[in-house]
Amino acid sequence: MLESAAMFEYPGFDPIIFRLGPLAVRWYGLMYLVGIALGWWLLRRRARRGVIAWQPVQVDDMVFYAAMGVILGGRIGYTVFYGWAHLMADPLSLLRIWEGGMSFHGGLIGVMVAMWWFGRRHGRDMFSMCDVIAPVVPIGLGAGRLGNFINGELWGAPTDLPWAVIVDGVPRHASQLYEATLEGLLLFTVVWIYSSKPRPDWAVAGLFGLLYSIFRFGIEFVRLPDAHIGYLAGGWFTMGMLLSTPMIFISAWIVIHAYRRKVVA
Repeated sequence: MLESAAMFEYPGFDPIIFRLGPLAVRWYGLMYLVGIALGWWLLRRRARRGVIAWQPVQVDDMVFYAAMGVILGGRIGYTVFYGWAHLMADPLSLLRIWEGGMSFHGGLIGVMVAMWWFGRRHGRDMFSMCDVIAPVVPIGLGAGRLGNFINGELWGAPTDLPWAVIVDGVPRHASQLYEATLEGLLLFTVVWIYSSKPRPDWAVAGLFGLLYSIFRFGIEFVRLPDAHIGYLAGGWFTMGMLLSTPMIFISAWIVIHAYRRKVVA
């Protein structure tokens, strides 16, 4: 495979930013903190402007619950969907989040559980809570994918396209950057603008889920599956596709159902 002069060679970033004694501060963990902090700031801004019917202090609590849902759900989901055998061999790996290994679909379930629990305290249903948090979730997704790129993981298949990234001498799709662009920047832009005006209950969360699952399904065509799982069928169908397929249909139904109900909080 010929290398184009326009191709970028992956420099091999150090995943550790700096050390404080035995403590290693890693880019991957920092990306999650950046995503949570920006999402928290934007939601507080919306609360102050009256875009969402929440007080800033309530936003603080909601973001804390959502962050716990992302971390716990994402890590548990990864071990169930992608790393069960590894967990059985090394149970403490569940706690080593800084090493990578977070599942979006697990994190989504974690956030939904957290929003259900938090919503009970405030007399609101889970989907109305998800409508509030969904517009800022793409920030964390995009930041996390940048963390994957820095870690040098989740590369795509070999390609001769001019925007390929050369990894160990092989030009590859930078699927992490594709995801950071689609699931991060583009998804945030669309859902943030869409949610800036009153919408039917469930519609914002449904749109987020629909667009994310479509983007993820498409990127899976060029993203290599985890080596220990491989392709599930046909030499192209991956675990990511399997998890995203029902999400496409469920999210589409949620959006349609929301507009049929036309209930606006």
